[in-house]
Amino acid sequence: MTLSERNVFFRVTIAFCAISALLTLAISWLVVPLYKTIGENARRPAEFAQFFFGRLFEPDYFAVHASLAALVVFSLAGLFLILSFFEQTATPELLYISFFIFSFTFEIIRLIIPLHIIYTIPSFYILISMRILLFARYFGIFSMVAASLCAAGLEVQMNRNLILIIIAAALVVVTGVPIDIQSWNTSLNVIYGFSSIFRVIEAAAFLAAVTSFFVAANVRGSFEYVYIGIGVMVAFIGRYFLLNFDNWAGPIPGIVMLSFGTWFACSKLHRIYLWM
Repeated sequence: MTLSERNVFFRVTIAFCAISALLTLAISWLVVPLYKTIGENARRPAEFAQFFFGRLFEPDYFAVHASLAALVVFSLAGLFLILSFFEQTATPELLYISFFIFSFTFEIIRLIIPLHIIYTIPSFYILISMRILLFARYFGIFSMVAASLCAAGLEVQMNRNLILIIIAAALVVVTGVPIDIQSWNTSLNVIYGFSSIFRVIEAAAFLAAVTSFFVAANVRGSFEYVYIGIGVMVAFIGRYFLLNFDNWAGPIPGIVMLSFGTWFACSKLHRIYLWM
């Protein structure tokens, strides 16, 4: 992928994210008043940190809505800033980091749950939508792993080949997973099978991405990659909060960590390529 092709991709994704942000705003007018009337849901996210925070805070759909809206806005703002600051910078890591950022705009799909309560959306569309959401999530985290591998010295002659590998890996993960479209938890995520396996995959991807950036510091002889790895670590933690928490312990620290971690990693990456 040439620099000009990459920048065209950035502009197209920014336009897509802008549409997603406008749709989120429009849908919010419909679903936000509904949150006060949704009955109590016994299913809360079965995540480790959520287990502790869930004892301190009651589930709040307004907090969940704030989390997913923040992710959509973050995706738009993040891609716009990357295009502004890296338009003339040819770095393979940046392309995959942009995929990671772009994946968050699909969190708007979670709003199909309250919309279904209002309009009774056919099950087929809910199923397809949730598979798209899962695909976007794993495409995003696999893309960050690809960015770290490029930093560590992986030679990829054609970016398209690596992109196809990421797409194939994400499809393998989400295609066969059973999804219970009749059940959803208080973070507006539907219940799907093999959840423990998915947690292991996410944890492995997190460790692989952070470790590879640390390795890149030794391979490339630049300590800046250690800082990038730390930024990625913080961004992943913020992502975890925003995707899985069902209370106000999620959106505020989550968007702060995700934004700071991504900015910190990209700023250090910019510093490295300024001297190349």
